[in-house]
Amino acid sequence: MYIHPANWLYDSLQYLKILYILNKIMIPLYRTAYTSGVLGRAAMELSEALHDCTLCPRKCHVNRHKQATGTCKTGSRALVSSYGPHVGEEGCLVGHGGSGTIFFTHCNLRCSFCQNYEISHLGDGKEVSESEIAAMMLDLQMRGCHNINFVTPSHVVPQMVMAIERACEQGLRIPIVYNSSGYDSVETLRQLEGIIDIYMPDLKFSRKDTASETCNAPDYFDVARAAVREMQRQVGELKVDDKGIARRGLLIRHLVMPGDAAGTELIMDFLAKEVSVDTALNIMPQYRPCGDVVAGSTLDRPVTMEEFHNARETAKAKGLRRLL
Repeated sequence: MYIHPANWLYDSLQYLKILYILNKIMIPLYRTAYTSGVLGRAAMELSEALHDCTLCPRKCHVNRHKQATGTCKTGSRALVSSYGPHVGEEGCLVGHGGSGTIFFTHCNLRCSFCQNYEISHLGDGKEVSESEIAAMMLDLQMRGCHNINFVTPSHVVPQMVMAIERACEQGLRIPIVYNSSGYDSVETLRQLEGIIDIYMPDLKFSRKDTASETCNAPDYFDVARAAVREMQRQVGELKVDDKGIARRGLLIRHLVMPGDAAGTELIMDFLAKEVSVDTALNIMPQYRPCGDVVAGSTLDRPVTMEEFHNARETAKAKGLRRLL
């Protein structure tokens, strides 16, 4: 939809008003983004950005339309490892019908200990078109999933948005979950405003040494904090319907690591002081040595129940009161 420059401010204010109303009644945001033309414009702008890719904090500056690849090893088309109803996610996403997960292959963070190493590092997956991703989304909706859960989408945001547009044309109407590592560019996230319903980033580390050693991203905590603030600004605290199913908002995941390699206390302090004490937070105990973990290192053992308990108590001590 073309917007005349003279009407830009009025139309922008009207769109913000519509977003406010949708936040109250929780119709998926992308539905209005589609009818207003915001979704189509975002798809075009994001696709154009692939010519000199700076979509994520790695800023590789490669022309992905010519199949050049950077850290994420992905060209102009996304790769999908698998998709289907998932019952292992948070209860507010799973409900009775499951979370409709679409697992993108590769990753822009590439943690050495990744539990999906075959997908994130080894490239287990199939190249797909945006139309094929849209078909997956519609199939998941038809199968009764409560949401579309894009897993590791940071490096394929343009392809994701184009797929949402095509699925929307064909009747998609369930919430979109952006399930990322937290290593996201604020500039890219801003182009997703009014499109993503639920942001579910990890907050992995506050320690630069761990972030540097495991994923060559010493700036991880700085980047992730900025990303989380932007996500919170867009969608606010997590909102559920009368059946307890998530419809809108921010949900944080934090994986407890052995020997406090993650620096959990600083993460909890950030959430309590700079985001909200009512942030929905899942503190997870399932770390185990995977991928390229160095034998005999701090990370070469599972997390103990004492470490997990201490992490939860730290969150509570900081005032965080919505632990999942």
